[in-house]
Amino acid sequence: MHENSEVQPNHTPMPLCYSSEEARTVLDSLSAHIAIMDNHGVILDTNHAWRDFAVKSGMPEDYDSIGDNYLAICDAADGENGADARTVADGIREVIAGRVDEFIYDYPCHSADGPHWYYMRAIRMSGEGPLRVVVSHEEITALKLSEEALRKSEAQLTQQKIELEESNIALKVLLKQREGDKSELEQKVITNVKEMVLPYLEKLKRVNLKPKDKTVVDIIDSHLRDIISPMMQKLANASIILTPQEIQVASLVKDGKASKEIADILNVSETTVHFHRKNLRRKFGLSNSQTNLRSYLISIS
Repeated sequence: MHENSEVQPNHTPMPLCYSSEEARTVLDSLSAHIAIMDNHGVILDTNHAWRDFAVKSGMPEDYDSIGDNYLAICDAADGENGADARTVADGIREVIAGRVDEFIYDYPCHSADGPHWYYMRAIRMSGEGPLRVVVSHEEITALKLSEEALRKSEAQLTQQKIELEESNIALKVLLKQREGDKSELEQKVITNVKEMVLPYLEKLKRVNLKPKDKTVVDIIDSHLRDIISPMMQKLANASIILTPQEIQVASLVKDGKASKEIADILNVSETTVHFHRKNLRRKFGLSNSQTNLRSYLISIS
């Protein structure tokens, strides 16, 4: 954890000596806040980023943290960051004791200008001589904010997925119910025609009717049976491209009626029937075929 502005240096040890000016330049060029401490946790040296952070936190302009006992500062921390500070102190002690090679920890350090998070790392310096520990703090606020935004997006996507799955289940239930209703309605139509209409037509057929009236009754009987047959379903779909009179002519052709008979039944001229037959062949794709129109209509029934 970064030290706060309330703790003052308790002694002033000699700063580290660098083998070259380049080493100091490199240390001060790093964006991470770096401090080097001894085996007691006393800060021996800091880089520019560490000192700059201390000044921004309220310390004097020339404050460099050298001589502060970093472990004591972390142990004494209280408030919402107290637990994180003590975890950092315990981790550094593990490194000093040699029980771990390095200690890594990320923690929040929010301020008045907004939320902040840091990645802290403590390692032992290699080489001969007294034990030295390098502690670095790198700000990872942008990464944390991105992770938080990603978590929120994932949560939203998960919620949307759940809602979509629920909608799909509800839609499947409705479609299943719709199919059931459709089947029930079709069954009712078939049952009503067979039980409530066709028996009376059979009785009517046995009555002594004029030939023309008998023909009409036969047509009614045939068409009612078509209504409850797959063929009628296909002709109903064909109504998108067929006119109502073309559907009548197609049904009569399928029943084996000649053009003159169809003309008499529909009260139209035989020329009109021929015109409709020609249109039927064209619309069913039979214009350039030798296929018989009646045979084709029977084949699709």
